[in-house]
Amino acid sequence: MQVSTTPSRLTRTITRRTARRPTARLRTDWAAHLAHGAKTVAAALLAWGIAAPWSPGGHPYLAVATAFLMVNASTVYRSVTQAARNVSAKVAGLVLALMTVRLLGATAGAVAVIALVAVLAGPRRGTDDRLQIASTAVVALTATAADPMNGLVSPILQTLAGAVVGILVNALVLPPLHLDASDFAVHEVARAMANLLDDMGTGLGRHRLASGAHAWLHRARRLEQRLTRAEEQVRNADESLRWNTRCLIHGRRKETAHSETFNALRGVSLQVRGIARTLADNARDQHSGHRLGQEFLARYAETLHLAGEAVREFTALPTVPGPSDTASPEQLRMAIDRALAWHTTMTGLIGEGSLTKPGAWHLYGSLMTDMERLLADLDHEHARRAMRLAFAPG
Repeated sequence: MQVSTTPSRLTRTITRRTARRPTARLRTDWAAHLAHGAKTVAAALLAWGIAAPWSPGGHPYLAVATAFLMVNASTVYRSVTQAARNVSAKVAGLVLALMTVRLLGATAGAVAVIALVAVLAGPRRGTDDRLQIASTAVVALTATAADPMNGLVSPILQTLAGAVVGILVNALVLPPLHLDASDFAVHEVARAMANLLDDMGTGLGRHRLASGAHAWLHRARRLEQRLTRAEEQVRNADESLRWNTRCLIHGRRKETAHSETFNALRGVSLQVRGIARTLADNARDQHSGHRLGQEFLARYAETLHLAGEAVREFTALPTVPGPSDTASPEQLRMAIDRALAWHTTMTGLIGEGSLTKPGAWHLYGSLMTDMERLLADLDHEHARRAMRLAFAPG
């Protein structure tokens, strides 16, 4: 069985899409910035209009500042949780200011007590909240000294009004969704893995183990950085779906699909790194009896190409029902089956002793085990996704 070096239809499609992505993403980013600016202005004006009539001097700066914070939260869920923390911190700071003014007056002693509370009170992980409480208390010292009740009530009401306005604007006017960023990040990770598998296969096929193995290992280790960035994007996308009014249109189906796809790729990355590590160890091993045979390496190169194709097909498979011009479940099934067939053939030849040297058994076992686990991860997630698509409504 020979592996074709001609790019598949899927690979050409992905290449064309990748070439179009920078321009499309730039247009999308500009549109998102304009929409976000309009939301921010709307929230600020609305907070001012609501709070100005009853604010001291008609200047509801605290309401506007709070609305700014809430409407600029990256998700609706985060705007709600930030609002709760912000309001709680403001209330605690104002109460602290009132208590210290009653005991010590608006003096340096009151400032010292507030600073001491900020340093010592509460767990260390709540430092930001304690600093916000302390800063609110220090700013409010003069107001609470001159007019204790109004100095306490008005800031609280302004904070509440600004928080409500910011949350409502963020939730009702184009609430943020980060599915595209998550999808892009996951596909970038998969593309890097597939390219590495292909490059290792090409290198082994051209007898370049000694010259290329260390570079492959370096690239495999850098996959962890890509995975960390992608994990953050997936987590942000999942959070953006919580309490989001646009979910009435998009649904929550992509949330689980993105997370499960990422988890499968994390498992695949471990096997890719294991393969690269084994090849690098063998490249620097000076013991001639431990060297991998050229016939084995040539056949294993074909397996690596097939595995790279399977990874590409896996991430191109649609995660929700509906028309798609990417991969179909059958294409992924064929890619995995071809790779599994090669794995079975290789295992049989190794068992017969046709491809192995006695001193390198541990290397053959490591490479074959990593490939088996890689394919098993893809196969397992393919089965889960196929079942989800089969039983999904619509």
